[in-house]
Amino acid sequence: MDVVRRFIFEKQPVRGHFVRLASAWRELRAHARYPQPVEELLGEAVAAAVLLASSLKFRGTLTFQLQGNGAVRLLVAQCTHEFRLRALARFEESGLAELSAEGRRPSLFRRLVGSGGQLTVTIEADEKGTRYQGVVPLEGSSLSESLEAYFGTSEQLPTRVRVAADADGCAGLLVQKMPGKAAGTDEGAWVDAERGISRLQTAELLNGPVEELLEHAFPDYDLRLFRGATVQFECRCGEGRVATLLRALGEEEVREVLKEQGSVTVTCEFCQRPYRFETSDVDALFVQGEDTSGLGEIH
Repeated sequence: MDVVRRFIFEKQPVRGHFVRLASAWRELRAHARYPQPVEELLGEAVAAAVLLASSLKFRGTLTFQLQGNGAVRLLVAQCTHEFRLRALARFEESGLAELSAEGRRPSLFRRLVGSGGQLTVTIEADEKGTRYQGVVPLEGSSLSESLEAYFGTSEQLPTRVRVAADADGCAGLLVQKMPGKAAGTDEGAWVDAERGISRLQTAELLNGPVEELLEHAFPDYDLRLFRGATVQFECRCGEGRVATLLRALGEEEVREVLKEQGSVTVTCEFCQRPYRFETSDVDALFVQGEDTSGLGEIH
């Protein structure tokens, strides 16, 4: 189940989005190995990126980026308007040595990201190359609280968020109070929505059927749950892009690496997938090929 779904409170100015990922989350980490605390925080960032993309109207790519001064220096999760995503984490092994991987204590978030840092959301629209960026300080004791602060500052919409992740999946739930108040709406609907999302357990987010989860969180309201959109892992790397990168480096440099190491390996910066080029591949590389852009690191 890799899906994001929208729901609304009938006749109330409250809307929400729910996401749960399993296969896409595993594929994203197929070539990467993260310590448990980093893995879980990255999963939360992935869920947050999908929730953000689902709550905004745009065509292009949304980049959710967390920068800290703790053990985790950088988290990046990208999601397109078609819900194609990829993500990465950068961390310091030495900074993780003193951290316990047991549980998801509120204090662990701050111990991972440090005392400062910032959250950046960038939207690069396909049309006319327009670009929007919102930057807020990391606040609170969880990624959810930092995301709520972003919505309050940049989108100016009261928002509550819950995100969770483990080795098997990641999930998130977002509710927002919409501007204005239509006739017949309940002033307490938003207060009840806040209370409802706060009482959900991590296990419910990660494993419970979405219908039961919403019923548990908001039992006093009629909800309309819309059909979901499929979320897929999709990195932009590929043999064609890597081949272009190697050609850009030049035949002399590439053959020098080949001579020293017996082969040339380029690793995608995002998904950590290795692309290995043997002697015959290098020979063919500088005879013909397509001109595309690439991203990676030579090893």
